[in-house]
Amino acid sequence: MSSTKISYKVGFIGAGNMAKAIGNGILVSETIKAEDIIISAPSDRNLAFWKEKGVRTTHDNAEVITFADIVFIAVKPQYFAGMIEGLKKTTLSVSKPMCFVSIMVGRTVKSVKEVLETVKGISGPFEVIKVMPNTPSMVGTGCSVMVSDKSSVFSSVVRQIMELTGVCEEIPESLMNACGALSGSGPAYLYMVIEALADGGVKLGIPRDLSYRLAAQTMSGAGKMVMESGKHPGVLKDEVCSPGGSTITGVHELEKSGLRAAFMNAITAAAERSEQLGK
Repeated sequence: MSSTKISYKVGFIGAGNMAKAIGNGILVSETIKAEDIIISAPSDRNLAFWKEKGVRTTHDNAEVITFADIVFIAVKPQYFAGMIEGLKKTTLSVSKPMCFVSIMVGRTVKSVKEVLETVKGISGPFEVIKVMPNTPSMVGTGCSVMVSDKSSVFSSVVRQIMELTGVCEEIPESLMNACGALSGSGPAYLYMVIEALADGGVKLGIPRDLSYRLAAQTMSGAGKMVMESGKHPGVLKDEVCSPGGSTITGVHELEKSGLRAAFMNAITAAAERSEQLGK
């Protein structure tokens, strides 16, 4: 993680889990002062955390855009149109160069930019960057992907911000829905794997709390082995499977159940749904 100070003011429209993960990463790293961060939400429910941190809070999205240089659009895609209509009804008037960072599933950079251009109160030059974080960002072990123009002025700063929550990979936009289905939705699938492994342990008499700890640490350790050993996952799997042993017997059962195909189908379906949500 980088600790280089960031001179820009940052805002969030939406105060859900992803905004919290990114904002908290900024605060913990101290790269931006709390007073240089602003966040908006329709109600006070999601703003209490930020008030305690000394962050400026508001119910007015126009105030976020007026205050910040980099604005994260952290609303669900189905609420984006309503957000824009709300901005059109305000006295918003900004002419400064700025950057909007969309974390909305399915929405392309072009479509977000075109919609923002309909807000007359945003008259200065602005760019749009798309980012897809995942929930492990909330504990600093996230995996984000990012799309930006090569001529972007803000891309290096946005990437620095995202790396405060874990790793961030720049990708072509054509891969965004696929990467979102893999790294964005992936934690949900892996939580199910942890739960299933733990249930298997409970079935064999392991206390549930211990079973969850063993399953979660096993998942974490396996991921670290892939990242740090440089070995193909199949090679690492083979290293655990002794000839005629218990592990290869278990692997055979997983293969009979179509485990690989199930994961591939899940990622394909999630990517297709992301594309539908963007229309």
